[in-house]
Amino acid sequence: MTAVDALPLPPPPPLGGDVALFLDVDGTLLELADRPDLVRVPPGLIDSLQAVHERLGGALALISGRPLAQLDTLFAPLRLPAAGLHGLQVRGREQASLADDAPPELAAVLAGARALAARFPGSLIEDKGTALAFHWRAAGEGAGAEDALRQYAESVLPRLPGYFLQPGKDVVELRPGGAHKGTAVDLLMATPPFQGRTPVFVGDDLTDEHGFIAAAAHGGSAIVVGERRPTSARYGLRGPAEVMAWLGRAALAEAEVAR
Repeated sequence: MTAVDALPLPPPPPLGGDVALFLDVDGTLLELADRPDLVRVPPGLIDSLQAVHERLGGALALISGRPLAQLDTLFAPLRLPAAGLHGLQVRGREQASLADDAPPELAAVLAGARALAARFPGSLIEDKGTALAFHWRAAGEGAGAEDALRQYAESVLPRLPGYFLQPGKDVVELRPGGAHKGTAVDLLMATPPFQGRTPVFVGDDLTDEHGFIAAAAHGGSAIVVGERRPTSARYGLRGPAEVMAWLGRAALAEAEVAR
């Protein structure tokens, strides 16, 4: 699919009952925060997710860079189908497939990263087990945190065979290769209740483009959240509030059907 440069993109159509819905979390369902642990789940979102999940016969999955355990905590009591760590963890309706254990070299890389981040107030090293995320959103522009953290991540990459650098919004991540959000979509689309449905992927970041491309390959479409361009998405929503309103309309439709 050709990347889209023009602004704006049209809003997505109403959510049909034959869809398999894949939702990014940070920046899509939730407003971004300076630290991953400071995000807030808005009132009504969990109820909307539950209603849409039921309307789609269970074919709604969260596809996130967060570990599965964090997703379950954020959206409790829901325990939705989900992919964590950008596809390294995938859980269908019944079971989870977890990433391999972290290589021993990662502990020393983590210690060095934390020591470096301590020199830049507001920067953060997020330990995801098998992956490390280097955040500088709260450090402020011009503080030097972005350059320092990027350079450190690039310098240690040769010590971690099989790893690569995954850029994102004010973050770069050291993570194992072999999986991404697109492979998570492929895996879930091959299994019930997603199988045979038309996929729709909603996301805001560069990491979501893999999911956008996979959705299109399965005959579906994608919705980009925010103004990031270019993108392969066909539709656009301006932010998490518009995503929630779109989901809320689908949840309302489910409630009408139930009457």
